[in-house]
Amino acid sequence: MQGMARSDPNEPPRPTPDAHNNTTPPMTQPRRAFPVAIDPPVLLAPMSGITDLPFRQMVAEFGAGMLVSEMIASGEMITARRSTRARARAEAGQMPTAVQLAGREAGAMAEAARIAEAGGAPLIDINMGCPAKKVVGGLSGSALMRDLDLALELIDAVVGAVRVPVTLKCRLGWDDDSRNAPELARRAESAGISMLTVHGRTRAQFYTGRADWRAIRAVTEAVRIPVIVNGDITDAEAARRALALSGAQGVMVGRGAQGRPWLPAQIAAALYGTPAPKVPAGTALADLVSRHYEAILGFYGRDLGVRIARKHLGWYIDAAGGRADLRVRLMRMAEPTQVLSLLPDALEPQEAAA
Repeated sequence: MQGMARSDPNEPPRPTPDAHNNTTPPMTQPRRAFPVAIDPPVLLAPMSGITDLPFRQMVAEFGAGMLVSEMIASGEMITARRSTRARARAEAGQMPTAVQLAGREAGAMAEAARIAEAGGAPLIDINMGCPAKKVVGGLSGSALMRDLDLALELIDAVVGAVRVPVTLKCRLGWDDDSRNAPELARRAESAGISMLTVHGRTRAQFYTGRADWRAIRAVTEAVRIPVIVNGDITDAEAARRALALSGAQGVMVGRGAQGRPWLPAQIAAALYGTPAPKVPAGTALADLVSRHYEAILGFYGRDLGVRIARKHLGWYIDAAGGRADLRVRLMRMAEPTQVLSLLPDALEPQEAAA
């Protein structure tokens, strides 16, 4: 009923033997074959304007099971724009990096997939989850969840165009009245999709409220392919609960990794016993952020790189509890040498600076 407060969808259930009990360890989840080696099953989410090559390389240094590129429009991939092809580069260490494509025309999606495969992509991911107005306005992203027949045409076209595995990322549905992710999952599996990631919100929610991990269980139970749970995976405890409630075979970390590229490795260590990353602090953190900053400038060029880097610097400072006054100054600086000089002080925890 509208107007009534909704309970937390991930509120722990009463202690019963029920399979949804959030104390279930993730390692007891049913094993399903991943399309490529994804070990551990902790993935970095595609985030437009964020998961570019420099950021993916930062995450790869600490460790993750799989990386995903920024979303790339199929038409832009075909026109061979240098900036678009650069976003598709899969050179972040030895771990698999999927190239994510978005679009609404089967022919364009197929051709873009062939280009990505020829460029070395070991997987192609289809975006049916982006809620941005400019994307859904073009009947791409999560708008495809309102037209499953068109969604399947795109899936058929991409799967038929390449030899590498094709995966899919979607949401629970368009809104609460059309949570059709289980139906899409069944049809996608039949069409050849080899892994599915579900963000636990509808398109209508954008990023408000809480991701409904429990609702993803209906998707997990509808298919035999691996399902990855996404949305609000901000630490190891959240990942553990998301796995238990969803029944998924892995987790995908998105916004939680902003300013914390070591987060996927931290989660993997806590859940799967992989080596724990050494979280940088002090001089080590300043050195890492400086390297990331310089990598951004090298990738985009000085002028554009300075602007793109600002959000990353802000996230690093926020995550470190750094100095708000110096954060403001850094956001206005255009000279890289000045930025690099101020970074160590800006990253110093506020309490220590007081």
